[in-house]
Amino acid sequence: MSSPGELLRRHGLRPKKEWGQNFLGDAGVLADLARLARAGPGDVIVELGAGLGHFTRALAATGAQVVAVERDRELVPVLRDELPPGVEVVEADAKSFDLETIGRRAIVCGNLPYHLSSPILFHLLDQREAVKRAVLLLQREVAERIAAPPGGRDYGLLSVLVQHVAEAEIAIDVPRHLFTPPPEVESCALVLEFLETPRAPVRDERRFRALVKAAFGLRRKTLWNALKNFPGGREALKKAGIDAQRRAETLSVAEFASIERQIQPRPPEAA
Repeated sequence: MSSPGELLRRHGLRPKKEWGQNFLGDAGVLADLARLARAGPGDVIVELGAGLGHFTRALAATGAQVVAVERDRELVPVLRDELPPGVEVVEADAKSFDLETIGRRAIVCGNLPYHLSSPILFHLLDQREAVKRAVLLLQREVAERIAAPPGGRDYGLLSVLVQHVAEAEIAIDVPRHLFTPPPEVESCALVLEFLETPRAPVRDERRFRALVKAAFGLRRKTLWNALKNFPGGREALKKAGIDAQRRAETLSVAEFASIERQIQPRPPEAA
């Protein structure tokens, strides 16, 4: 397959900077990324943001069924021209693509636009029952935050929410000079292995997400201060046996879940 630069010139296109388009064409690195998917015949891979199709080809070489999702209307015809038969090209937005339409748990892969990585990650969390594994090329700083253990400044909202439902591991560094155009940041592959059940039970997942967000919203404050406006937060801290003078970054996923379970549901409003 031609290099990203050659493909762009052939089709009279330029990377859209405002869309965060940085195309990766190194065959060796792409093969390494595809191996991380641990896919084969019988698997379905959904690639979010297929771009010019270089990663798509590497994924198709695994023998898995590949669904290439791309929102750029100028790139969709390129994908249909360049990709091998059997790859399904879907014009859709990665932030809203319905993974449940696949019909079975998919392996999700993608070279994600860095400014959209968080919305796409939250979308994956919302649909996690439809995802078996994810291999995502991300800004290294974002990947380090997701995989960070408790106790450091990298540990935050994304760390807790992702690790609640998945094992997160940084796998491969990808030098910036391999991209067209080169990004201004370092990149790496993050592998998420989604768990059959969450790491710790919670009563209400939306409330759990809101609780963790509130706790990290004032991360320099103690939990007592950070949760003062969260309904039932302070009382739940006491019932869970969590020291209210601790800060959010010191709590494990299980400790956050234990606080959420102690929050009493609101009584129904009177008719």
